[in-house]
Amino acid sequence: GHHPRGRPDRDLCVRVNDVEGYAELSKKRLDAAKVWENIEQAVEEKTVLEGTVTEENKGGIVVSVKGVRVFVPASQSGQPRGADLSAMVKQKVQLRITEVNRARRRVVGSIRSVTEEARKAAQAEVWANIEVGKHYTGTVKSMTSYGVFVDIGGVDGMVHISELSWSRIKTPAEVCKVGDTMDVYVISFDPEKKKISLGVKDHSIDPWQVFMDKYQVGDVASVRIVKLMTFGAFAEVVPGVDGLIHISQIADRRIDKPEDVLSEGQIVDAKITAIDEEKQKISLSIRALLTPAADEAEEEEAPVEE
Repeated sequence: GHHPRGRPDRDLCVRVNDVEGYAELSKKRLDAAKVWENIEQAVEEKTVLEGTVTEENKGGIVVSVKGVRVFVPASQSGQPRGADLSAMVKQKVQLRITEVNRARRRVVGSIRSVTEEARKAAQAEVWANIEVGKHYTGTVKSMTSYGVFVDIGGVDGMVHISELSWSRIKTPAEVCKVGDTMDVYVISFDPEKKKISLGVKDHSIDPWQVFMDKYQVGDVASVRIVKLMTFGAFAEVVPGVDGLIHISQIADRRIDKPEDVLSEGQIVDAKITAIDEEKQKISLSIRALLTPAADEAEEEEAPVEE
């Protein structure tokens, strides 16, 4: 019937709201059912879904996929053991649904299976296109005393310590650390053994050339003692170029052995007394700087052989 203005029919309101409410509820139910169907389908078809990590939960994390809570156990999070999973909250992730229990409204997923696949694809890509001399930008993954392992896109290659620097270094830690970005190139590789040997030194810079451009006979250089022998000491003049300080040229007095006066790693001033360009050998003298006058005469003699 018709009601005069200003006298709302309470019952009618409730009824209309009810109908609307019920319609909304059944739509929600339908949507929910649809979502569950989608999720069940995703399990069968191993579909990769995207969601957002909403919280860290006992033993894993919860990812919201289209409003459905998906539990991802820590072992399937794609993170290393014992990693702080709370750092993943609010991150967008790709995952696969591995298990659905509609009655218990429990959905379990795995991020790891997706990342593993991406890694395998990346690895296949690297091996398919690798060649000697090819350059990569890699990341230092781990270090040993003899070199570093660098990830060049899902595959690790090894950079030997001798390749890390023109200078003599005792451990790779002197020049790099885990997480560093490194420009590398392939020296050799073995697809059977899945081994890759990488280089990093800039071979366009020839240390001997650097030395020749910088010094000549008679110059005084600040050198670093790198090796002590019975007959003298080797000292680095520029990275990658060593000169010999003969035992007779270490001090202004007779010494029994170089380590009586020098120690490895020590920086000393030495005079360049001879340069053999053909053999790329350099003779150095500390003594020449200690008693310049007395030694002028002796220096006329040929450089001392190693």
